[in-house]
Amino acid sequence: MADHPLFSVSVVTPEGAAFDGEAELLIVPGAAGEIGVLARHAPLVGMLKAGSTRVHLGDGQVQEFATGPGFFQVLEDRAIALVDDAVKADEIDDARAQAQLEAAQAELAKIESGDSTADRWQLEQRIRHAENQLSVSGRSG
Repeated sequence: MADHPLFSVSVVTPEGAAFDGEAELLIVPGAAGEIGVLARHAPLVGMLKAGSTRVHLGDGQVQEFATGPGFFQVLEDRAIALVDDAVKADEIDDARAQAQLEAAQAELAKIESGDSTADRWQLEQRIRHAENQLSVSGRSG
């Protein structure tokens, strides 16, 4: 028996749902810090930064994702995280994450030298997301 009532949770990327099911607790990386949500939480809309999203299924089971930036909405019995990427902790490809990190760092260097007009915030979030994947996988330096 769960300690808390279950509610509907979705973690959605442009490619589709990374998680869609029932959970007793959802923790997301809010722009100002982590946000924990239980069933019947007050309505909320917020921005998410790249970080760790954890879905507590009950009975000590937790699914962790390295998620990119996005948005978050909570209604009475439903929470939806719309993020640009979500990778299950046990499915992180270190080589892919390292390549993403190096590409974003190279583009950021071009901005700083005046050779690019790319969005600095987006690049910083991509760097953080790649670093986060390496951190969540437990294999960062």
